[in-house]
Amino acid sequence: MLTLNEKIQHLENYLSQPNENYADSFKEDINMFIDDFSDQNELLTFLNNIHSLEEIENWVDNLCSRIILKFDSEGEEINDFIYDYLQFG
Repeated sequence: MLTLNEKIQHLENYLSQPNENYADSFKEDINMFIDDFSDQNELLTFLNNIHSLEEIENWVDNLCSRIILKFDSEGEEINDFIYDYLQFG
């Protein structure tokens, strides 16, 4: 079983990987939004419901895909979009 700190570290590492495609370019936005990769950051409590490194990567990939499909840069801010995904999935 992964500890919260291991999950946080993997999330930070995954978000810091070089971009391989357009969707990956949004990892930087997510990284900047989270900013504090410590167990004190309440934004990271969603990781308590994730049980594997693969699930963390899937979560990031799903958020990046959702940004591409549904984000309206004229009607909302990227940080609001990411926050809503964190809160409501």
